[in-house]
Amino acid sequence: MNFEIWGLSGSLATEREDQMANAIERLWTRLESFDVACNRFRDDSELSRLNAAPGEVIPVSGTLELALDAALRAADATEGLCDPTVLPSLLALGYDRDFDELVTRVNAPAAMPIRPLGPSAIHLDREHHTVIIDAPCQLDLGASAKALVVDLVADDVATSGGVVVELGGDVAVRGNGPQGPWAIGVSDALTITGREPRISLRHGGVATSSTTSRAWRAGDHVVNHIIDPRTGSFANGTYATASVTASDCVLANAFATAALLWDEEAAYHIAQAGWSARLVRTNGTVEFVGGWPEDTEATR
Repeated sequence: MNFEIWGLSGSLATEREDQMANAIERLWTRLESFDVACNRFRDDSELSRLNAAPGEVIPVSGTLELALDAALRAADATEGLCDPTVLPSLLALGYDRDFDELVTRVNAPAAMPIRPLGPSAIHLDREHHTVIIDAPCQLDLGASAKALVVDLVADDVATSGGVVVELGGDVAVRGNGPQGPWAIGVSDALTITGREPRISLRHGGVATSSTTSRAWRAGDHVVNHIIDPRTGSFANGTYATASVTASDCVLANAFATAALLWDEEAAYHIAQAGWSARLVRTNGTVEFVGGWPEDTEATR
């Protein structure tokens, strides 16, 4: 099944046909819950209310607490490079509306880069289910929340058989498909051709981050949505695209994002964590890390 939400395409497949009805129900229940909790473009979302009240104790729903936990886990795993406090940095680059609307602007305004406060500005009280963010911190949970959704839906459905869930290039796999391990296509483009390199996966997550798939003009520069928290500016380094496999999609997404900021050290950090990756340099050269199969093998 294919679907669209938040300007992203997604897909859902199950090992057996009799799983699909429950899988669809779990998918939309999770998506609706995360939309209400984590969508920064909704004025009535929990996240928007939290961002509007720095320094205040804010009660959080179970969904927002899960999303904050995932964002903090991603930041910790990447030494802070996958940073949920980058919203002021994104706003300074003109990312103040849905991406479909953003790219139709002739030229988004751009301000001086703003360095985010970092994950230490988030004070999550798991016992009392509240959170405080330091002023002037503001959160964007889009990347980690999207990855968490596919992980949670896959976990929900996996009790009855194999399942694969994909949203905007973030993929969660649990168990086998109808004919064995799932074949996962890997692309940094928003349009899928069917000729993308593929890998086989039975369990875990795959995520791709790219400086080219979500880019727009701001001021005199073509900018992108990958923020380097060390500078507050957009990623502009060695790699244009990073695809990573990990134990779950939240970690895969975190390392794919951080890889675009680690530059020449990306392969080392990914291998040290025990994951595998496909890295594409800005000149088109492809490199493989860990057990990631070469493209010629993956497309057979």
